[in-house]
Amino acid sequence: MAPTAQIAKKKEKFTGKGGDWKKSKNKPAGVKKKRKWVPEHKVFDGSVKEGQGFAFKRKQKVQFEYKKLLRKEKRKNPESQTLYKDEYPEHLRHLYMAEAEKLKKEAWLNRVNRSKVRMRGHEEEEEEEEEEEQAEDRAADDAADPAEDAGGAEQAGNPEGTAAQEAESLPMSNRMKKKMMKKTSHQKSKEEYEMIREKRRKKKEEYLMNKQQREEALERYKAKKRETFQMLSKKTKKGQPNLNLQMEYLLQKIQGAPK
Repeated sequence: MAPTAQIAKKKEKFTGKGGDWKKSKNKPAGVKKKRKWVPEHKVFDGSVKEGQGFAFKRKQKVQFEYKKLLRKEKRKNPESQTLYKDEYPEHLRHLYMAEAEKLKKEAWLNRVNRSKVRMRGHEEEEEEEEEEEQAEDRAADDAADPAEDAGGAEQAGNPEGTAAQEAESLPMSNRMKKKMMKKTSHQKSKEEYEMIREKRRKKKEEYLMNKQQREEALERYKAKKRETFQMLSKKTKKGQPNLNLQMEYLLQKIQGAPK
């Protein structure tokens, strides 16, 4: 038998067709080819057991090329395709269509019924308002009959005053009252603008008043400091500081200080 050392020497590493991929080939500088990562224990980059055989790779390449061709055709001829489309089996199409038509009719009937109920409610409200107006008119007529007999001579003397009184005495329905009380968007915006303007005016007045008070206080403080400085800077005939005045100032300050 041959020794184990000779067998170990004879044993060489097997390389595939492409050679050893670990060794760098002669390529121009700055060019790097992308390659798939393959574990170290694998000689080839395919494996039938793992679903990565050469036939499977060829199949994947064909699929990729076919999808690429489809994408190009789609870019050339963009068509508005319906994304959501109901597809029914042929033998059940009539049942689905009948069910859809039935649901459509039910929705339409419900909408009509709701509109009828709404219109009926509006009519009832209008009738109630008309009845209230008629009752108010009757009450106003009953109250105006005795006043007409008593003030016949006054009406003949002052036609303008009587017209104004008649306009004031005319009854006003609830609807008219609401309409008169209701403000338009222009009136609302005008009121808001007036309120903002009033707030700004008050704020400005307050600011000016505070500014004036601050300036007056500052002026008083400066005048007081000036008087104090003039008093303390007085000197005797010999040019020395007058200590008597300084002592008097200190005594006044001590006596005036809060206890």
